[in-house]
Amino acid sequence: MKKEEEEIPVYDDDELIKFTLNLVPDEYRKRIDEDKIQWVLDVVYDYYDEKGYMDDEIVEEASIDEEEMFKYIEKAAKKDKIDLTGEEIKFILDCEYDYGVSIGVYSEQ
Repeated sequence: MKKEEEEIPVYDDDELIKFTLNLVPDEYRKRIDEDKIQWVLDVVYDYYDEKGYMDDEIVEEASIDEEEMFKYIEKAAKKDKIDLTGEEIKFILDCEYDYGVSIGVYSEQ
């Protein structure tokens, strides 16, 4: 009997943005919007691509240096003049992780 293939979770930026906006605390609500969330996601994808995590051949779970990625995003924010504090970037990254766990892309550590 052939084993049924596992369904691959679908990572949807639009759903992630909605997920994040639903969790934004009042103190960040005026500063975090769809565009800033998308910008952070784009920089995360740039980081993953630069590290080789986006290669089609990779099927194993990657171990990501979260501190290094955070510094990469902070540096990009300064370069691109994106008005986000470190706490706000961390909040968006935490939401991205929680979303990924909720759909099965990431495993909880």
